[in-house]
Amino acid sequence: MPKRILQGVVTSDKNAQTVTVSVERRFKHPLLKKTVRQSKKYRAHDEGEAFKVGDVVRIQECAPKSKSKRWEVMTAEMVEAWESERKDAAKVQQEGDAQRHAEHEAAASH
Repeated sequence: MPKRILQGVVTSDKNAQTVTVSVERRFKHPLLKKTVRQSKKYRAHDEGEAFKVGDVVRIQECAPKSKSKRWEVMTAEMVEAWESERKDAAKVQQEGDAQRHAEHEAAASH
């Protein structure tokens, strides 16, 4: 199962090798049909202490590093690798969709 990846803003960098990241999610309320903003804070491992308050970062699930840390901040290399994997997967998906569409058209013409 793939690791979850979230994007948020660093709200605290006071602890050693740890940043607090606030992740906001938006969704439509099922009854009121109004867009609701909900935020949650995650504590993430920052090995090099490279990120400061206000930085927009991506965090990825990992094995527990401490009592409260189950996430790690993704480095630039990790983000690039992840984005290239997503592009490759989208390309494969698109090719498969085109092939299924062609097969469907061929079957419909008979």
